[in-house]
Amino acid sequence: MHVSHLTLHDFRSYASAEVALEPGATAFIGRNGQGKTNLVEAIDYLSRLSSHRVASDAPLVRAGADQAVVRAAVVRDGRTAVLEVELNPGRSNRARVNRSPLPRAREIIGLVRTVVFSPEDLVLVKGDPSDRRRFLDDLLVLRAPRLAGVRADYDRVLRQRNSLLKTAGQARRGSSSQEGALATLSVWDDHLTRVGGELLAERIALVDALRPYLARAYQSVARGAGRDDAELEYRPSLEIDGARSAGELAAALLAEVERRRGDELDRGVSLVGPHRDDLLLSLGHGAGAGAGPGAGPDDEPQAPPRLPVKGYASHGESWSFALALRLASYDLLRDDGDDPILILDDVFAELDTERREQLADLVAGAEQVLVTAAVAADVPKALAGVRYLVGGGEVRREP
Repeated sequence: MHVSHLTLHDFRSYASAEVALEPGATAFIGRNGQGKTNLVEAIDYLSRLSSHRVASDAPLVRAGADQAVVRAAVVRDGRTAVLEVELNPGRSNRARVNRSPLPRAREIIGLVRTVVFSPEDLVLVKGDPSDRRRFLDDLLVLRAPRLAGVRADYDRVLRQRNSLLKTAGQARRGSSSQEGALATLSVWDDHLTRVGGELLAERIALVDALRPYLARAYQSVARGAGRDDAELEYRPSLEIDGARSAGELAAALLAEVERRRGDELDRGVSLVGPHRDDLLLSLGHGAGAGAGPGAGPDDEPQAPPRLPVKGYASHGESWSFALALRLASYDLLRDDGDDPILILDDVFAELDTERREQLADLVAGAEQVLVTAAVAADVPKALAGVRYLVGGGEVRREP
């Protein structure tokens, strides 16, 4: 899979732009603020209908314009499809495939798949649980686009239920009758736990699938790392006692929701569900290499305790873990059937020479790699290919 042509109208800094692309490596070179990242961000947006840089669509529309358009010709198995998204901040976005409108914009998700490496990836390690949940959900949707609907349904139900909890909580404190509010809340409990159970089951299965890929990826990018050093574990907001299916998890969620009814009414928010979960990232340095406390000469060597990456890992280890998460995502998606488009957005400026070359060697075999860099010298030789110079609102191919 690769993009052969990109067209932008009123996207970010571009009133209009036309860029021809090829398989293999393409680098966009330009000083910061010249718009090189805007080009790869547009391709990533087509993949997920969200940006890796901002949380809303409004900043993606050029100042003074009402809407933006991103259009790309995508080649897959020798066949070309033209994907288009019309961004309308404050209104519904629209999507088309080969000029035919889709019923819902989210139906375009997954028709082109991207994996983005960027300096912002450190939030996966150092940021809030919401950053790690978003990472999981984005990957879920790329693997199974139908889950975009599940994700949207859960967000909608959660908003409705939180609003009702505030109303019911006020009623509980005597400002109005609470019977009607509590009866309605029971209906939304069922909605939340049913959709939440499905989302939770999918996340747990994804973490299980991703785990071996992460182990290999971390060993590849971290100096001296072993196969068992990097680990990830899904941490739900409740005890699930081995439940795995969507039905079992929905039942566990409902029981916990009922148990915490009083707390939720007091606080006016939903305290149970996938929106409260986290992805625990941990490292065990040199696992199995030494004896633990109290080990005698005849005892088995004890592995050092695993420690959370957040708060314990060095800057270099944190970077390696973030890169490993992205590499693991790429390898998992590739094994699903299609090579995703790899986007390396200003990553090499953050790495020393050895790690630049190491990462470049790992990704050089991808069908399409798009790189942004402030200076050409930051792009490793393994990714030498087509180069565009970006500046002054222009994108010019280097002779």
